[in-house]
Amino acid sequence: MAIVITDECINCGACEPECPNNAIYEGGAGWRFSEGTTLSGSFNRLSGDSVDADAEQTPLSDDFYFIVPDKCTECVGFHDEPQCAAVCPVDCCVDDPNFRESKEELEAKKAKLHA
Repeated sequence: MAIVITDECINCGACEPECPNNAIYEGGAGWRFSEGTTLSGSFNRLSGDSVDADAEQTPLSDDFYFIVPDKCTECVGFHDEPQCAAVCPVDCCVDDPNFRESKEELEAKKAKLHA
């Protein structure tokens, strides 16, 4: 699964530097799959479509920080728990029910992001 930031976010930014996959961005910010990863060229998203890893993507939220599900590994392979949730002062970094992945899938995703 991935983590999602709820609309209770106070935009403090504590979560962003903690993410080992660079999957967290400020509201309204464009982002790239290649940022904070070793990805380049064509990348297959969880949805199955292919995108250029270096192309700027549309923000997932304009109002508060957001987590890119395709880049979130819940810190598997880096830490024992999701660091965004650990540092969030308002507990708005929670499991995303729309993205369910096993530990093995998260480990494979980490390996793909950091080849």
